[in-house]
Amino acid sequence: VQLQACGGGLVQTGGSLTLSCAASARPFSFNNMGWYRQVPGNQRDLVARITEGGSTNYADFVEGRFTISGDFAKNTVYLQMNSLKPEDTAVYYCSAEGQRWYRGRQFWGQGTEVTVSS
Repeated sequence: VQLQACGGGLVQTGGSLTLSCAASARPFSFNNMGWYRQVPGNQRDLVARITEGGSTNYADFVEGRFTISGDFAKNTVYLQMNSLKPEDTAVYYCSAEGQRWYRGRQFWGQGTEVTVSS
């Protein structure tokens, strides 16, 4: 299984970006998919996660600015990020938790860099 993330880039404070991630796997291979972020030297933190049933959870720092969505039949997940702040600058990783034939396995994408200029 490979997760391919894209959509990062350079944006000014207050701007928006949409991250996309697609996994090469059979439909409904995952019970949840999400986005994490990491700043060099720091741990990788959860940003948002969505379950196959549509439940979502967000990190406190999101403060209503980001929206996660997904299509588990297509193994895709998106993160719409609005009102970006310089502190959102990080490498963003998509992740997927396997079920069925991938039960118990966690998969990661390669990361896409987001830079928010002040």
